[in-house]
Amino acid sequence: MQSREFNEVMVLGPTASGKTKLAVALAQNLDGEIVSLDSRQVYKQMTIGTGKDYAEYTVNGKTIPVHLIDVAEPGTNFHLHQYLEHFAGVHRKLITAQKIPVLCGGTALYVQALLRGFEFTSVPVNEVLRHQLQVLSKEELLSEFKKLPITEFTEKADTSTAKRIIRAIEIGTFLLKHPLDKLKLPQLKPLVFGIDLPREIRRARIAGRLEVRLQNGMIEEVQQLLEEGITEKQFIHYGLEYKFVVEYLQKKYSLEYMQQHLTIAIQQFAKRQMTWFRKLEREGLKLYWIDGTATPDEQTEIAMNIISSHTQQNSL
Repeated sequence: MQSREFNEVMVLGPTASGKTKLAVALAQNLDGEIVSLDSRQVYKQMTIGTGKDYAEYTVNGKTIPVHLIDVAEPGTNFHLHQYLEHFAGVHRKLITAQKIPVLCGGTALYVQALLRGFEFTSVPVNEVLRHQLQVLSKEELLSEFKKLPITEFTEKADTSTAKRIIRAIEIGTFLLKHPLDKLKLPQLKPLVFGIDLPREIRRARIAGRLEVRLQNGMIEEVQQLLEEGITEKQFIHYGLEYKFVVEYLQKKYSLEYMQQHLTIAIQQFAKRQMTWFRKLEREGLKLYWIDGTATPDEQTEIAMNIISSHTQQNSL
């Protein structure tokens, strides 16, 4: 028999790093199933713009099941709390079926909430309160925060910077009148891999991938959904590809301008993702980095060797 030092495998990486391909290969080798950590792939019909590469989930004629994509209607606002509810149900079913959950994505909010069991980030922004707090010093903000009743939230809240204290006060104030239903989140024990790419290669991949998406109908996808009743404001809320494509359709700029500036925006987003993954490491998360320039087979072999080192063969 085998005993593992982990309950899940997690594959993180910036956009266009190839994390889905690695996650699928690991799920195939481990008899696992994919659980998406992508905040936009939850929406149905938003396929090209969110990069749902369905074909990547089929390997050697076998399709690896994937969960938490296509679970919400386009045009809606799928909150973190809803995602965590869905995740808890999927995770429970996979563990019961003795399938290893292979978590894959790059949405920092989802990853942070799952690793820390911290669902309070779904609380909405309070612009009026923020405006009042922004004039205070860090010491004054801490004083205001300490006036809140001690709760599960206040004991976990990050108060390391003025910006985070403001958010903590905002959440704590909201919870005084709007308590969230307590979620029974699983206690994750993941083995975490990250895909690392040199910046220039990452930038080139992002540019090339956007070119392909535009050729494959991303603009037409947005146009179709607009015709079905999703408002321009709703699309702009989804950011990046959808924001730029909607503004292009509004004739705010040319196709060439849109592609050029959207490429830059995605590259900047990928940089922020990497900064956040490094921050997780500094905060104590053990993250095994995989060379993104290696071939898919090489990446899989490296990851499987690490997985094997965390798996013990027990004699009966």
